[in-house]
Amino acid sequence: MTTTTSTTPVNPSRGPSRPLGKPFGGPKLTSRGIANAVVLIAALYTMLPALWLLLASTKNADALFGSDIFSLGGFSFARNLSDLFAMDGGLYGEWYVNSLLYAVVGALTGSLISVAAGYAFDKYEFRHKEKFFGLVLTGVMVPPTVLALPLYLVASEIGMVNTFWSVFIPVLFNPFGVYLARLLSSGYVPNEVLEASRVDGAGELQTYVRVSLRMLGPGFVTVFLFQLTAIWNNFFLPMVMLSDQHLYPLSLGLYTWNSAATVSPEYYPLVVIGSLLAVVPLIVAFVLLQRYWKSGLTAGSVK
Repeated sequence: MTTTTSTTPVNPSRGPSRPLGKPFGGPKLTSRGIANAVVLIAALYTMLPALWLLLASTKNADALFGSDIFSLGGFSFARNLSDLFAMDGGLYGEWYVNSLLYAVVGALTGSLISVAAGYAFDKYEFRHKEKFFGLVLTGVMVPPTVLALPLYLVASEIGMVNTFWSVFIPVLFNPFGVYLARLLSSGYVPNEVLEASRVDGAGELQTYVRVSLRMLGPGFVTVFLFQLTAIWNNFFLPMVMLSDQHLYPLSLGLYTWNSAATVSPEYYPLVVIGSLLAVVPLIVAFVLLQRYWKSGLTAGSVK
C-alpha cells in the first residue's frame, strides 16, 4: 500500500516564514524611537535658552522685567541695538574687537604652535620625548583657573599686567591642542609620504609646510575651533589681569554690565542683546569650518 504526502510548494520570492504576532523590526523600531526621543530632548534643552535669548533681545526693559517675552508687544530690537553700541562711549564695540583679536589671532597662532609641537612629538625621536609629553599631559589635567594667579605674579614681575599681552600670550599655549595634534598627526600623515618627500630632496621644514601641514588641514581646523571657543569664552584670566575696561573681552565686559544692572536697570536689555551678538562669531566659525572635520585629505594616498 502506497501513501502519498501532499506538500505545499514554497515560493522562494516570499522569503522565510515568521511567527505570527512578531512583526519585522519591532525591537529595532523601538530602539530607534527611544534614540530619536533622547536626541529631540537634548536638542530642545540646547535650543530653548538660545530661543529665549533671541526673543528677549527684541524686547524693551518693561517687557523683560514683566516676563512678557512671547508676546508681540514691546518690540525694541533696533533701539536695543543702537543703545548697545552707544552706551558708555561705545565700549561694546571695543570689547568686540578685543575679543576678535584675543580669540581669532590667538587661536590661529596657538593652533600653529600646537600642531607643530604635536607633529614633532609624533614624527621625530629625541631624548626624553615621552617625559616631555608626560608634562604636556599634566598640563591638560591642570584647570586654567589654577594657573591664573601664578600667571598674574609672573606678569606683575615683568610689568605686563593690565596690557593686551597679559591675556594674549598665555592663550597661545594649549597642552590639549598639542596632545590632540599628536593623535591627528599619526592618523593623517603617513610616514611613507614623508620618506618619499625626503627622497625627493625636500628638507624637514619644507616637508612640514608643503606636505604635512596640508594633510593636517582637518586636524588643524579641529584644534583651531577648540582653541577659538576656549579663548572666546575666557573669563577668569582677563578678570585677574585687566583693570582697564578698554582692554576687556566681551565675556568680562558683559559681566560688568550685568553687575551694574542691579543698580541701573537700563543695562539689562543691553546685556541680553550683547550676549546674542557675542555668540555670532562662534556660530559662523563652526558653520564655515565644519566641512573640514569630515574631509580625509590623505584618503588613498598610500596604497
